[in-house]
Amino acid sequence: MVKNLTEKAIGATGSVSGAASILGSWQVCHNVCLGIIALLGLVGITVVGMPLLFLTKIAIPMWTIAVVLLAAVVWLYFSKHCISKNLIMLNSGLIIAGTPFQQVQQFSIFFWVVGGFLAAAGVSLFVKEKIQKKKCHHDKKKQGNRV
Repeated sequence: MVKNLTEKAIGATGSVSGAASILGSWQVCHNVCLGIIALLGLVGITVVGMPLLFLTKIAIPMWTIAVVLLAAVVWLYFSKHCISKNLIMLNSGLIIAGTPFQQVQQFSIFFWVVGGFLAAAGVSLFVKEKIQKKKCHHDKKKQGNRV
């Protein structure tokens, strides 16, 4: 029970690191701001400017924290084998896609494609694994009823 809870906590930490890294990307942050402004506009609240502009000032520290957390999760994976490799792949993709450095912005499309591919592959493999486990559990239950 405690081991399962620890695994879930470690997995959640990895997910938070990946989600925090994607916020580091200017384009994603800009689109989130525009979405918030549009939603507020639908209910009659007018916002001038970018309400989440402060995130651009902390993009690099947040991305760095996400990379450090991912490194810790990868270390745990190789030392204890208690974390899903598919979730690590998802988080790695999000971190790559959210690279916030101005010096590499000319290659941002490359980072988005590689990161997006890794993230999509991680999600699809994770879902496939869950479906197979559910099917296997269902088949075992079905065989138990026949006996």
